This record gives sequence, C-alpha cells and structure tokens, in this order.
Amino acid sequence: MSDQTLKRCLSVVVPCYNEEKTLEECIRRLMAIQDDELSIEVIIVDDCSTDDSFAIAKMLADRHDEITLLRLEANSGKGAALRAGFKAAKGDYVAIQDADLEYDPKDIRRLLVPLISGDADIVLGSRFATSGTRRVLYFWHSLGNKLLTFVSNMFTDLNLTDMETCYKVFRREIIQAIDLKEDRFGFEPEVVAKIARMNLRIYEMGISYYGRTYEEGKKIGFRDGIRALYCVFKYNAHTLPVPVQFLAYLSVGALAAFLNITIFMLLLWMKWPVFSSALVAFLIAAAVNYPLSILLIFRHKARWTPAMEILIYCAVVCLAGLIDISSTVFLMNAGYSAFEAKTTAIAICVLFNFFARRRLVFPIMQAKNQTKLGRSQ
Repeated sequence: MSDQTLKRCLSVVVPCYNEEKTLEECIRRLMAIQDDELSIEVIIVDDCSTDDSFAIAKMLADRHDEITLLRLEANSGKGAALRAGFKAAKGDYVAIQDADLEYDPKDIRRLLVPLISGDADIVLGSRFATSGTRRVLYFWHSLGNKLLTFVSNMFTDLNLTDMETCYKVFRREIIQAIDLKEDRFGFEPEVVAKIARMNLRIYEMGISYYGRTYEEGKKIGFRDGIRALYCVFKYNAHTLPVPVQFLAYLSVGALAAFLNITIFMLLLWMKWPVFSSALVAFLIAAAVNYPLSILLIFRHKARWTPAMEILIYCAVVCLAGLIDISSTVFLMNAGYSAFEAKTTAIAICVLFNFFARRRLVFPIMQAKNQTKLGRSQ
C-alpha cells in the first residue's frame, strides 16, 4: 500500500466556552467528515464553562472513543485552550474548530488536500477569498479584520487575506513545536507571526462563513482587536529589517518624545531652570520608553543577564540624557526657542536610542530551532 492510500488521522481541537446550544451539533458535523481515508480525533477543551457545555462534552466523550475531553481549571481564553489541545493531539494533522458553528467542518476536508498531497505545511481558510456561503454582518468588524490582516502582512511579509480566521490546519509536528504564549484571541496574530519565520509552505483557501451576532453569542470584541494589534507588534517587530524596525520604533519613540517635550515645556512654564526641566522630562520619557521597547519592539532573547542588561541600559540612558540635555541647553543659548531646541534634541536622541537599544540593550538572537523546522522534516 502506498503512502497516498494510507489512512490519515486528523486531530481537531475544539475550544469551548459556554456553547451548550451548538456544541453537540458541531461535534456531529465534525464526526461526519471522516471516511475510509480519514479518521478523526476530536479534542474538546472546555474553558471552565458555566453552562451545560462540559456535561454535553462529557456525554459525547463517553459515547465516542474518538473524542477526548479536557477541562481547564479556570477560564483562561481560547489561546490557553488551544495550547492544551495541541499538546494532546496525536493525528498526522491538527485543525482548529470553534464550537459555535460559524465555520462548516466540510471545509476542513478541502483544506487538508494540499497537506495530504505534500504541497503544504499549513493551510489557512479565508472568509474573504471565497465563493462559498458567507453571512453578511458587521461592516466595522469586517474592516477591523482586514486592517489587522493588512498590518500583520506588513510585518510578516505574507500576503494573507484573513489572518484572524479560525480555520488553520497544520502538520502536527509543526504546531507542537511552536512555543505559544497568548491566552485569548491574540493566538491568531501570534501563531501567524511565528509560522512566518519558519521556512514553511503556507497555503490559503476560501471557506464558507456563518457568522453570529453578539446577541447570538459572539465573544470577540474591541478589546481583543487592540490586543491583536499589540500582538502583531510584539511577535514581529524584533525580526524586521532595520529600516522597517526603525519605523516601528518611532511609534514608541513618538510617545516618549511627546512626554519629553510636554513635561519640559510645562516645567519651563512653572519657572524651573532649563537644565532641571530637561533632566526631569528626559528621565520620565526614558522610564516609559524602556518597558515599551521590551513589550513591542526589541525583546526576543537577550544575551545579557537581567542585571547586566539593566546596567548597560543605564549607561545608554546616561549617554542619551547627556546628549538630550546638552543639546537642549546649547541650542537655547544659541537663540533657538525652547520648543525648537527640545524638538531637535529629541530627534537626535531617537536615532541614538534606536541603534543603542538594538545593538547593545536588546541584542537579537534568532530562534534557530524554529527557522529550521520547515521543509527539512
């Protein structure tokens, strides 16, 4: 029997939180896609539901040997549920299926084709690149999805049409090798960012979509969109080419610069001396800049111990402060206005801070164990 005729096994991870109305029908539809060529392992991960979802899932697991039931001890979010499910998966391939019936399990069979044929390592379903059935719902929600996909594509250099899609199908060894951190819906931009760095063959196919309204139980909201945008920065910015990374750093530097000049002008208005005003404004801006640099731009795997990293950062801050304050005082003595002097000094410091942080404070160490995982397997 050739490899092409061997029966494949698909593990489907179903994160579930308060889906008592749809869970049983969702599992029934999932079980229906198996046949002589494909077996299904269903892993239901109950995220500490407060309705009858867990009881329904337990009944289904008792009835079907193909179903494994896991339960999180506390409500932790979709990402946490998926991590638990991925760890337990034993199939050749792993897919994600929300329990709310917004996605049709029949589409998973089509998404598997490039994987089974050996052409793809990961296949994503797209709600926007489809000729299938798609329920018409919220314009702004759709626009938000497209905006997040656009920003994600800018950072990952992928040309996806639907980064936030639920339907993502992986070779099992791929998804189990990725170190995932996000607990909620930040899983989507995180996993896309990490697969983009792994030398993988990524495909996308159109799927049907039967979206729910918020009255019908839809859970993702504005806060999750903001978190997704943050995750795009967090999991991509440290790997960008220097010019693009500098542009990303400007988003952090702009906030610090705004604080710097605002506090400086305020202290001058309060009749503080120029030197003291510049010093206090700079220190407050630096205190904001440092954690944002860690969270959004640079921090991947620093080669310094925390103590050494802080020591080096303090040295950089002292030098940057010297540049900022001396430039401000010099330019004001040369006849520039306070605003012009401080703005020029900040521009010089932004350039210095970026390259000092990139090369000294937050040196980048590539995750070699991930980048080599792709086609060589």
